[in-house]
Amino acid sequence: MQTQTFDNDLDNIKKRKRRSDLKKNWPLLVMISGAVLFVFIFAYIPMYGIIIAFQDYNPALGIKGSQFIGMDNFTRFFQAYNFNDLMYNTFILSFLGFLIGFPLPIIIALLLNTLRSKRSKGIFQTIFNAPHFISVVVLVGMIFLFFGEYGLVNSIIRAFGGERVSFMLSSKWFRPLFIGSGNWQEMGWSSIIYLAALAGVDPQLHESAKIDGASRFKRIIHIDFPAIFPTISVLLILSIGNLLSVGHEKVLLMQTGPNSVVSEIISTYVYKIGLTGSSEPGYAAAIGLFNSVINVVLLIIANYSAKRFSENSLW
Repeated sequence: MQTQTFDNDLDNIKKRKRRSDLKKNWPLLVMISGAVLFVFIFAYIPMYGIIIAFQDYNPALGIKGSQFIGMDNFTRFFQAYNFNDLMYNTFILSFLGFLIGFPLPIIIALLLNTLRSKRSKGIFQTIFNAPHFISVVVLVGMIFLFFGEYGLVNSIIRAFGGERVSFMLSSKWFRPLFIGSGNWQEMGWSSIIYLAALAGVDPQLHESAKIDGASRFKRIIHIDFPAIFPTISVLLILSIGNLLSVGHEKVLLMQTGPNSVVSEIISTYVYKIGLTGSSEPGYAAAIGLFNSVINVVLLIIANYSAKRFSENSLW
C-alpha cells in the first residue's frame, strides 16, 4: 500500500514538473515548431516514396497501381556490369575528399585563432569564406577557365616550353581537380563552427601558459585543440555518415567522355537512370536507397566507436 502511494506521489511530481517546464519553455517550443513541421513535411512524409524501390514503378499507374517485385531492383544493381566501378569510384572520391578536407577547417580555425590583430583575422576569414558563395556552375566554369586546353595553367606551361595538358579530358586529373576545388570552396566556411568553439576558451588559460613559458604551438596543442575536440568528434561522426553522399551536380558538370571512367559514381548513375532517357524510377530509387543504407550503417559504426573510445557521440 505504501509503495503504491509512493509511486502515485512520484507520478504526480513528474506531471507537475512537465507542466512547469512546458509553461517555462513554451516560447522555445513555438520557435522550434516551424522547423519540426518543415522537416516532417519535406523529410518524413516523402519517405513513403521508398516503396517504389520495391516496385516495377510506372508513373501512369502510380505507387498503388505499380507491380510489386520485391528485391529484384536491388539484385539487378548488384549484378550490374558496372556495380564494382560505381562503388569504387564513389568510395575513392568521397574518402579522398574526406581525408584531405576534414582536417583543413580545423587547421584554418586554429591558425586564425592565433592571430592577435582582429583586423587581420577578419580579412583572412573573409578570404577563406568568400569561395563558399560561388555557385557550383560558376566554380566549374572557373576550373575550365584555368585548366582548359587554352586556359591559364596551360598558357603558363607553354610559356616555359612545356606541352599542353588536357586536364579536363584526362581521367587522372579529375579527382585532384574535383577534390581540390571542393576543399578550396568549403574549408573556410566549415572552419566557422570550430572558431565558435574556440571563442569559448578562457583567455586566462593562455595567459597562464605564457607565464609558464609555453610556446604558441604548445598552447594550440594543449589548450585550443582539447577545447574543440568534442566538436571535432561530432562532426567526424557526421562526416563518416555522409561518406558516400557525393552530389551529382558538380560531377556531371565536370564529366567528359574520357574521364567518365573515374567520374561515373552512384549519384550520377541514379540521375541518368531515373531522370534521363528511358527513365526507370524504381531501379534508380533502389540504388539510392542502397546508398542511404550504407551511410546509415557507417553512421552507426562511427557513433558506436566514438562512444566506446571517448565520451562524445550523437546518442
